[in-house]
Amino acid sequence: MCFVNFFWLNNYMKINDLIGEWKGKVPTSVCKSDKKLGASDEASCKSQGLRSRDSGKKHKGKTLRGRKVRGQKYGGPLKDYS
Repeated sequence: MCFVNFFWLNNYMKINDLIGEWKGKVPTSVCKSDKKLGASDEASCKSQGLRSRDSGKKHKGKTLRGRKVRGQKYGGPLKDYS
């Protein structure tokens, strides 16, 4: 990223938001934004329950498509089968 472009960005953005690398879970502000994320970040947002799921899988008889359901790691009912 060019040094000149750095000053055009929002002053409240953190350096991690610019670089796009996080240790641990993705920040809530990034998950709730409309920007496209990498596969790992997208999966983390879905597991945190901040983005809707797009699979046809079922949990307790209900399809998960379009629902925001947390994974077990973040205190939700969905188990991690990986």
